[in-house]
Amino acid sequence: RPPRSTLFPYTTLFRSEQSLIQQTARDFAVRLVEPKARELDEESRWPTELVRGMAELGLMGVAIPEQYGGAGSDNVSYALAIAEVSRACASTGVIMSVNNSLVCDPLLKFGSEEQKKEFLTPLASGAMLGCFGLTEPSSGSDASDMQTVAVPDGDEWVINGSKNWITNGPQADMILVFCCTDRSQGARGTTAFIVPKDTEGFKPQKPDHKLGIHAAHSCTIFFEDCRIPDRYRVGEVGGGFKVAMSTLDGGRIGIAAQALGIARAAYEKAVAYTHERKAFGKPLAKLQAIQFKVADMAMEIEAAQALILRAAWMKDQAVAGKGGRHTTESAMAKLFASEMSTRVTHQSLQILGGYGYSKEYDLERHYRDARITEIYEGTSEIMRVVIAANALKGA
Repeated sequence: RPPRSTLFPYTTLFRSEQSLIQQTARDFAVRLVEPKARELDEESRWPTELVRGMAELGLMGVAIPEQYGGAGSDNVSYALAIAEVSRACASTGVIMSVNNSLVCDPLLKFGSEEQKKEFLTPLASGAMLGCFGLTEPSSGSDASDMQTVAVPDGDEWVINGSKNWITNGPQADMILVFCCTDRSQGARGTTAFIVPKDTEGFKPQKPDHKLGIHAAHSCTIFFEDCRIPDRYRVGEVGGGFKVAMSTLDGGRIGIAAQALGIARAAYEKAVAYTHERKAFGKPLAKLQAIQFKVADMAMEIEAAQALILRAAWMKDQAVAGKGGRHTTESAMAKLFASEMSTRVTHQSLQILGGYGYSKEYDLERHYRDARITEIYEGTSEIMRVVIAANALKGA
């Protein structure tokens, strides 16, 4: 593992293919996503055409090898692409993030060759859409205390229980779900399974009503005697907690990049407004109180980007066998970027004043969308627990 003081190599980070993916994502976001973002938010409409467009561009499996339907790129490229899409529409960004980070990535790392052919290849190509089922009504941050159970029955498993706040749930073709298979073993008694949507007893509910990311539908999913073959088990029996935690290490990079994209959108609109609006006989950009806000926002955005790219680079090093886990780096990136996004959207709205509070402008959407980034895929409180635990043991 590289020493903690070692930063990713800025001078060689953006290789030509990484820059190309970033530019491809930006062009797609500016031309097709941004013009529809307000409509999608107001109507809470699932962006079918945008999801299809991301699939055509290879954005639904950015870091998945081409042999399994992906773009064959890396996690730095993925983080850059998520930020660009999220800058235009946070809902579209998180749909992409879930499919990449929470479904394709664990299937690549822990799935059997049969599972990769049957599920990973269509997921990474965008022919299928996936979702991730860990959170339950009674266990969110405490993922080791889940009530959904899977009981063996010959060469099959029978799943009963429920998962909630499942992003992509209403539209997904399959779910990677985590179940208790041996309660006496605690976290070590958890196992991961693939459940296709056409499985009898798989029952997605109506989309949730949320503060933000309205177009990225989530829902509760009930499992009532869902019977699946053992070949749909992902990893070892009892190895589900390891699968979940490894997956979230990568997923947090995606959410951090989503938060960065939201913050950039808000910041750009606020800066543009400072040149248009006058107060006390001069543009807002000439007022020191506004300048200080802009300075703080610019600095925090740059700091968040550095943390995100470092975490993504470390994940790529680990994939290449040149480094260890990136748990702390991913937690730092997610914690800082999400809280930064809330601060930046708050100050950007403050700069626009009443216009920022109006639905006629996009600032209030960015403000609402930013808030969830401090909650899903690990709350800010859990991120601090992770960072502190590793820091105190010298990891």
